[in-house]
Amino acid sequence: MAEKKSKPVEIKTKQNAASVEDFINTVENEQKRSDSFAILEMMKKATGEEPKMWGTSLIGFGSRKYKSTATGREVDWLIIGFSPRKANISLYLSMNINEYSETLEKLGKHKTGVGCLYINKLQDIDVKVLEGLIEESLKLK
Repeated sequence: MAEKKSKPVEIKTKQNAASVEDFINTVENEQKRSDSFAILEMMKKATGEEPKMWGTSLIGFGSRKYKSTATGREVDWLIIGFSPRKANISLYLSMNINEYSETLEKLGKHKTGVGCLYINKLQDIDVKVLEGLIEESLKLK
């Protein structure tokens, strides 16, 4: 019997040419929109990169090959980024954020996922601590 060849899975969230500023300007919540522009500048300064849209709602900086430990599949993915979502602002840092518990204690009001940091607004956190986490994640790229 012939070996079945599977079609490579294509990632849906890809870098594209959509306008980052136009996207942020569609954010209805004024505070979230303002915070998004502040985070945009923070990440631009830290990376020295211009932001790019990834998919329809993710703003990313830089690009690298990411290899899934589960499947071995490689995809292009952002180095750091964020997305202003309805519930919160999701920050994607290339690190296991939970390994930084001491730093997170100083951050302020937040939630975490494996590589994500969730904040409601910049007023809830210490921005200097956030800048430090961004810098640390860039060292790990």
